[in-house]
Amino acid sequence: MASISIKNLAEAIYDSSQGKEGAELSLLLEKSVIFLQNKNLLGKKEELLKALEKIINKEEGVISAKVTTNSKMKAGMEKEVEDFIKKKYKIKEVILELKEDPKLLGGIKIEVGDDIIDGTLLGKINQLQTYLITN
Repeated sequence: MASISIKNLAEAIYDSSQGKEGAELSLLLEKSVIFLQNKNLLGKKEELLKALEKIINKEEGVISAKVTTNSKMKAGMEKEVEDFIKKKYKIKEVILELKEDPKLLGGIKIEVGDDIIDGTLLGKINQLQTYLITN
C-alpha cells in the first residue's frame, strides 16, 4: 500500500477547494478532515497546513524569508532586503522573519525556502578558507 505524501494531500485539498465558497467549501473541508482521521493523519496537521500555506503563497506571489543579523537592522535596511528578495525571486510580496544572532560577526544571512544567501562575515571567511585550501 502506497503512502500518501503531505505535499500531494495539500495539493489535492487546494485544487479541490478552488472556486468553492460557503456551504460547498465547508463540506469539502469536513470531508477532508474525515479523510485525514480515517487515514490516521490528523497528527500531521501542522505539516499539512504549512504545505497548504506554501501552495497558497506561491499562487499569490508571496514568499517568506528568514533574515538573520547580529544586531537590529538600521532604518531602511529592512526595505532594501525586501526589495532585493522581490527582485531576485520575481514575487509581489515578502513576509520577513527578522532574527538577531549575536554570534554573527557582521553582515546578513537570508533564508528563502532551501536557498541561503550568506553575506555574513563568518560566511565570507569560510568561503575564503575553502578557496585557499582548494587552490
